[in-house]
Amino acid sequence: MARAHFLNTLSGRFLMLTTVFVMLAEVLIFVPSVAGFREDYLRLRLERAQIASLALLASEEMISEDLERELLANAGVFNVVLRRDEMRQLVLSSPIPSPVDASYDLRDPTGFSLVRDAFTDLTDSRNRVIRVIGEPVRQAGLLIEVTIESGPMRREMIEYGLRILGLSAVISVLTALLLFLAVQRLLVAPIRRVVAHMSSYAEAPEDARRFIEPTARVVELREAEDALQSLQTQLTGALRQKERLAQLGSAVAKISHDLRNILTTAQLFADRMEASEDPAVKRAAPKLVNSIARAVNLCESTLTFGRAEEPPPRLARFMLAGLVTEVLEGERPAAEAGEIEFVIDVAPNLTIRADSEQLHRVLLNLVRNARQAIEATKKAGTVEVGAGEDDGFWWIRVGDTGPGLPDRAKAHLFQPFQGGTRKGGTGLGLAISAELVRGHGGRLELVRSDEDGTEFMIRLPKTVTQTEVAA
Repeated sequence: MARAHFLNTLSGRFLMLTTVFVMLAEVLIFVPSVAGFREDYLRLRLERAQIASLALLASEEMISEDLERELLANAGVFNVVLRRDEMRQLVLSSPIPSPVDASYDLRDPTGFSLVRDAFTDLTDSRNRVIRVIGEPVRQAGLLIEVTIESGPMRREMIEYGLRILGLSAVISVLTALLLFLAVQRLLVAPIRRVVAHMSSYAEAPEDARRFIEPTARVVELREAEDALQSLQTQLTGALRQKERLAQLGSAVAKISHDLRNILTTAQLFADRMEASEDPAVKRAAPKLVNSIARAVNLCESTLTFGRAEEPPPRLARFMLAGLVTEVLEGERPAAEAGEIEFVIDVAPNLTIRADSEQLHRVLLNLVRNARQAIEATKKAGTVEVGAGEDDGFWWIRVGDTGPGLPDRAKAHLFQPFQGGTRKGGTGLGLAISAELVRGHGGRLELVRSDEDGTEFMIRLPKTVTQTEVAA
């Protein structure tokens, strides 16, 4: 198990691959080395045979058979043939134990033929008689030819090959060990340091002391450490913000719960006001009841939002103009002091399919934001609500002549507590509005915002889903 675990590590695999590649390189060196050894072996036999034959030719007397056998034995050949002055002469000879099995010409060999012949001799275990042809040393003639046994040559080739393989194995082990130590120091140790920092940070991500300090000198590892440090910084900041938001959400939920109870009591008294005979009270009572009812619904929705849940919209068809008029009438008293004009550009017979309560909240948020933006300029202005339809959508446009949104608000427009468009705002209005519109399958988008004003667009799809059909 320990061995298998080691081979699955970066160091183990690198060690194994290094050994394999070095051995492969040594094998590629081994092939021409053995071929070269064989060629040197045969040329040495040719040189010795030439020396023996020249010694014989230099002597004017006949040599004895014993001396001839000694010369051939020292040269390691059976016979020697020289070609001089266009004449072929058998200089030294002895009985050949078997017929010549193969001939090799070393006068102009190719690399491929040397490798091929070397492996032929290396793999053939028979002690064959072979003929070798070559050029005499220092041009002492035109040609020299000898016959030798292949067995002794094969044994020396095997011994040489084993020495090469042993040396290759030692070189491979040493090279792999050095590379292993280098990888341990240059790669594995920094990676383990990064992993250790990640594990330590995971235990307490809110502790800024556990952030990694980039120290690697290798470019790729330094980039990894920089990326990890940036990730830790961003994640810790996000966790702290979420913790604060969670605490704030808990506080808002408690406040909304108590406020809902207070508004419920006020709703009971408002219901009694509807029975009053006073004409002014009769006119104001329905609006007061509706406002309190919406405040209660808002508290309940806030509690639901605190649980990260928004109730699905209850879709029904209704006239949009009446809802827009109700929204603008609710904002008109607050806009009288600011000389703000409300304009409705909605066809009286335009019917849409949506949740009227949720759409009321969306339009109220957009209209109120527009009114407050104009009031901040202390100048007169206009808030316009238009609507229409095309083949696939109903669209509602809310525009104003205010100063436009600041760049910071545009960057985080629909994010809770970050997309506030005015001083003191929480940014929840637009975030909740966008979520409510997405619940309808539509989208809320910013069309434009510049010095001439701001315009939002609500798009609600006309397509009926299977769930709505079943309902």
